Amino acid sequence: MSGPTAKLLVVMDGQRVVIRACGRASFTCSADFRRLVYHLLDRGCRDYTLELSECTIMDSTFLGILVRFAGKLDEANGGHHKMTLRNPSPRILDLISSLGMEEYFTVTEGPVPLAMPSREVASPEGENDKAEATRVALEAHEALMEANPDNVPRFKDVTRFLAEDLKRLTGAA
Repeated sequence: MSGPTAKLLVVMDGQRVVIRACGRASFTCSADFRRLVYHLLDRGCRDYTLELSECTIMDSTFLGILVRFAGKLDEANGGHHKMTLRNPSPRILDLISSLGMEEYFTVTEGPVPLAMPSREVASPEGENDKAEATRVALEAHEALMEANPDNVPRFKDVTRFLAEDLKRLTGAA
C-alpha cells in the first residue's frame, strides 16, 4: 500500500485540541503525531479530538500510538475522559474493532467542534530517521499487544523484527 502520508492539522482552544488527519494515517506520520500529542499533554491540554472525515486509512502503527496516548490521556484525566474520534470511516472502525480497541475511544459523528484556523504539523529537521520510525512502530505494536492479549499472535513476529532492526540501527548490543 503506497500513497501519500496523512497531513496533520491542529487547532487549539485552551485545553481543547482538535487534530485533523487528512489522507493516510500510517507509520510515516506516527512519529509526528506522537511528538505533537505528548508535547501538548505536557503543556496541559486534556481534551483531544481526532477528526477523521478526510482520513482514507489508518494502519496498526498509527492506531497503536493512538491507543498508547489514549491510555496516557485517560490517566492524566483521572480516568474520566477518553480520546474522541470524530467521523471515522467504517474501515477505520473495523480496524479498531478487530484489534479490540473500542474501549479507548469515544466515537462521534458531526461537524468539527472548533472552527478556528488550523496549522499543519511539520517534522523538525532531521527528526524522521529510520531508527525513530522503527522505535515508534515497535512502541505502537507493543501497545496493541498490551491493550489486548489477543493481539499477541498478530504482532509478536512484527515486534521481534522491529526490536532486532532497532538494535541494528542504533548499534545496541
